[in-house]
Amino acid sequence: MRPLFHPRTVNGPFGDPGLFISFLFQKRAILFDLGDIHSLSSGDILKISHVFVSHTHMDHFSGFDRLLRLLLGRNKDIYFYGPEGFLSNIEGKLAGYSWNLVHNYKNPLILHATEVNPDKQITKTFRCINKFTPDPEIIINSFNGTLHKEPAFNVSALIIDHGIPCLGFSTKEQFHINIIKKNVESLGLEIGPWLRNLKDALYKQQDPDSVFEVCSGENKTVNKKFNLGELSEKIVLITRGQKITYIADTAFNKSNTDKIIEFAKDSDYLFIEASFLHKDCELAEKKLHLTARQAGYLAAMAKAKLFTIFHFSPRNIGQERLLYQEARQEYEKHISAT
Repeated sequence: MRPLFHPRTVNGPFGDPGLFISFLFQKRAILFDLGDIHSLSSGDILKISHVFVSHTHMDHFSGFDRLLRLLLGRNKDIYFYGPEGFLSNIEGKLAGYSWNLVHNYKNPLILHATEVNPDKQITKTFRCINKFTPDPEIIINSFNGTLHKEPAFNVSALIIDHGIPCLGFSTKEQFHINIIKKNVESLGLEIGPWLRNLKDALYKQQDPDSVFEVCSGENKTVNKKFNLGELSEKIVLITRGQKITYIADTAFNKSNTDKIIEFAKDSDYLFIEASFLHKDCELAEKKLHLTARQAGYLAAMAKAKLFTIFHFSPRNIGQERLLYQEARQEYEKHISAT
């Protein structure tokens, strides 16, 4: 049963934080944090539809320029989300360049940027054709934890303290659809793009008594028609949706830890920062970061099935093994008791 989400860290544990999540059988991806992204291929970057920025310290936001440079001249809408002050940061980035030649681009690149505040989300739109000056209309919505929602999955955010507001992110599949290949073949059907349409119909909770057409070829020729509910019963197995959580820079205090544990609860995969060894916990407290032991504790308390630590301080070069060891020992110490 292959998962929908395929996450991988953008850089090594000492590099800029970032999580690239590609989608199974789709030319699409989302990105958590936007630091140095040179390790991503241009093809991967062009798959990105949504970018979620934890905060705008340089190591989490400097990749904006590379992303924008690759997108210029393309027909694309891309969506950005960030914490309080994010819109000013986006506007500052865009104002740093001269756009006198963008009228030559035929494709309408459009940036949608949303700033997340404790009680509301503020969205502005920036169009390449308008030299990235913001549209007059500003959209304000309440913030209830969810940033983005589609039939198949959603992305939610948590506001935590890093001396400034910092966002943690979690993406969760509504449920997972597994196709039983042998049952497809027993109906005389071939594996093909029509299965994507079937999944979309199920995610959208389409009427099970509706007619579903199995199409093939460039002209989408209808091969067979089925009752949606009957077809899904024969070839589909529904299982629990996958959950991936990303926690970047955060202070280890009761307010943060209580929120993180609840937010990351039952994650299939937790990516969590761990900048320092526990012997440097006073330095970690001063810099508002986690130690590896604290990261392992949070992973256990959240009952994460798997977890990866990242964002190691350069002072720990050559001591990676100790960081992984501390995190794993603390996780195993507490996971059985949760």
